[in-house]
Amino acid sequence: MRSAHRVDQVRAAEAALMARLPEGALMQRAAVGLAATCARLLTRRRGRVYGSRVVVLAGSGDNGGDALYAGAALARRGARVSAVLLAPSRAHAAGLAALRAAGGRVVLEQEVGLADFSRADLVLDGIVGIGGKGGLRPEARPYARAGRAGVVVAVDVPSGVDADTGEVAGAALRADVTVCFGTYKPGLLIDPGASYAGAVQLVGIGLELPEAGVVALQHADVAGLLPVPGAESDKYRRGVVGVAAGSARYPGAALLAVAGALRGGAGAVRYVGTAAEEVVRRFPEALVTEGGPAGAGRVQAWVVGPGGGEGAERALAEALAADVPVLVDADGLTELARLGPGALAGRTAPTLLTPHTGEAARLLAGAAGGADGGADARPPAADELAAARLGTARRLAAAYRATVLLKGSTTVVADPGGAVRVNPTGTSWLATAGSGDVLAGLAGSLLAAGRSPLDAASVAAYLHGLAARHIAGTPGAPVTALDVAGALSAAWNDVRSAAAERTGA
Repeated sequence: MRSAHRVDQVRAAEAALMARLPEGALMQRAAVGLAATCARLLTRRRGRVYGSRVVVLAGSGDNGGDALYAGAALARRGARVSAVLLAPSRAHAAGLAALRAAGGRVVLEQEVGLADFSRADLVLDGIVGIGGKGGLRPEARPYARAGRAGVVVAVDVPSGVDADTGEVAGAALRADVTVCFGTYKPGLLIDPGASYAGAVQLVGIGLELPEAGVVALQHADVAGLLPVPGAESDKYRRGVVGVAAGSARYPGAALLAVAGALRGGAGAVRYVGTAAEEVVRRFPEALVTEGGPAGAGRVQAWVVGPGGGEGAERALAEALAADVPVLVDADGLTELARLGPGALAGRTAPTLLTPHTGEAARLLAGAAGGADGGADARPPAADELAAARLGTARRLAAAYRATVLLKGSTTVVADPGGAVRVNPTGTSWLATAGSGDVLAGLAGSLLAAGRSPLDAASVAAYLHGLAARHIAGTPGAPVTALDVAGALSAAWNDVRSAAAERTGA
């Protein structure tokens, strides 16, 4: 599990540790780890550190100090190191002295700095640390636009990226590798910041941190959450998931949602809707009826909304009236946005919402405007919500008192209690018609199998993304939603096998 902590939590942990250590010891720990990573990258790139051209972009404060000390370590190994001081009067004095003592060169002129930057084998981005807000300052922006020949290594966070949220307000420096200290930062795991971070490497510096508010699951974590039948299991004990999906206009949504549900761990799938004939023809194991959720029989969870069309209003009302977990997707979300959060008031069973950013905009407008979405309520722009993914997911979870799986380049899962998980799997090839229907069915099946909304959503997103990677391959090729559904069993096996190898089971 990758655990990410807020800046204020990191600062508090650093202060507590520095009170017990000699002055400067914590910075030295960080610089040693940073220099070691840079040395490995240079060796991989050029075969050696000696003679490599290294540029340190040093801003004010401790982030610049980390970069300067690391530059000094590389200079002692024979690298030709230039330090570009973007705030000369506020440069870290001890780090700068160490660099000069090791033979490093100091650059104050921007033209010289840009020339060195474009020719360097490796650039250390120490312009702005984890406390930085907003985009790069004017003196640093040319480095974000300039071409470069070498690898860029960000110190703790790429300059211009908000460490707490991943938001990028203006220009930012794009890194190939980010070396973070003590813990991951949320902005390194969530787009758009994650797309600036490159490969993220963690250097331990001995911080004692509280429980993380943002985490990214790994194979072993997901394996522990997968429902596995026991010797006494039968289809009903494993759970029955109801799927209310599809319409005359979108019959395929029913097939795709059922395809995902069949591979999510529940013992049976009960389909209701107008596509019953098509569903049972393609999936004879499904239990089907043309009625609504109210007359479908006992289920442990409902999936409602994919391709629901004109039937979404009735399906949503009947599913929400049941005392079981309900996943709301697609047309169900449009109907919920019209009704507002009041539609979920009084429910004792949990609700899981799975919007993309356009649907999130409508839901937030519905929350602000009341039962009819508000006559004057203007939905927030979807691109603005996508640029603030963490805040958007949390706002929705709080407004509707439901767990939210916000789909997108980084899928974010937030529950009303404040827990957040970000999904590390997936591929841009998943941006294809029907992939969300498969995801909804998969997550609903996990709900029926007894997983909490947070766990069901997190595991579904992980497996869904992993399955897409299997199909797309490397460097990547188009996939279909049904291809992804078909690869879910392979993704499931990969997760369990990797976890078993790790534990020796």
